[in-house]
Amino acid sequence: MGSILFSTPNNELPEDFKAGYFDGVGGVKLRYAFFRSSGQNAKGTIVLLQGRNECIEKYYETIRYFTNAGFWVATFDWRGQGGSERLLAGERRGFVQKFQDYQDDVKHFLDQVVLPDTRMPFFAVGHSMGGLVLLSIAPSIANRIDRIVLAAPFLGLTITGARRFFIGLGLKLANMFGFGKYALPRRENNQKSRFDRLTSSSERFMRNQGIYEAYPEFGTGPPTIRWLLQMMKVQKRVNDQSFLEPITVPTVILGATHDGVVPYHIMEDISTKFRAGQLIPFDGSRHEILQEVSIYREPALEAILAFFSSSDEVYSPMSMKKEKSETIE
Repeated sequence: MGSILFSTPNNELPEDFKAGYFDGVGGVKLRYAFFRSSGQNAKGTIVLLQGRNECIEKYYETIRYFTNAGFWVATFDWRGQGGSERLLAGERRGFVQKFQDYQDDVKHFLDQVVLPDTRMPFFAVGHSMGGLVLLSIAPSIANRIDRIVLAAPFLGLTITGARRFFIGLGLKLANMFGFGKYALPRRENNQKSRFDRLTSSSERFMRNQGIYEAYPEFGTGPPTIRWLLQMMKVQKRVNDQSFLEPITVPTVILGATHDGVVPYHIMEDISTKFRAGQLIPFDGSRHEILQEVSIYREPALEAILAFFSSSDEVYSPMSMKKEKSETIE
């Protein structure tokens, strides 16, 4: 059997791992890996849920940080992206038949890999789309996941009001008439525009670009009409207070104030709607907080570890503020 995980320049595969494939809902083959800490007594396992158009390789640096701190890390590539099975034959468009498939894949991952093969207690970190999926299943995983971190979760779009309504209506009609698998028109998508939306760290951005240059099969193309329609439906549901109030799993939201994908005010608003939620703002950070420059990334990682280690420090957003005199790189 050939390699399942891969290294690229400045992005070495962490040691002591197990990788393979598990069956997602409908029998879709999903690539997974879990990474062990070096110590004999693990502090628990962090289930790491990626964003759209990401893969396991992109998180090696973050995985190594968590394993060095004594945690195991378990992660997988979403259906239709990374090293997992594609849903449209011969195509890399971003597609999902229904959002519940993502939710069920997480539950299959917990049942088939995390619960039998890793170490308790269990925590979860979801970035962007992974954060949306994680929040959407929070009420049903309270007996399995002790604490949740949502890093710049994909809770809304930059379009609002009447424009959002008409775009949503257009998507519904297009999907109804059989155009759900058609790719949405690309917004400006050159390297500079992606960099500006995602991170301030040119070093980490170029390292991550190198993964997809070396392994273009891991990349995901533009989202389809059906994919966006599914996202918008769930975004509306999880932003409702009646959905949020019953959540009992302690949850921290890491909010990037300069997020180029998710408006920061949406994260501010949602954090006030449920008792289990707490917002930590990162003033100046862009969307990919865990791929950011050290002035944002390191406090974010420290906040996650403090939260998972039951430290009260994480509940003081003021402790996460950066000194203006600190350097960016």
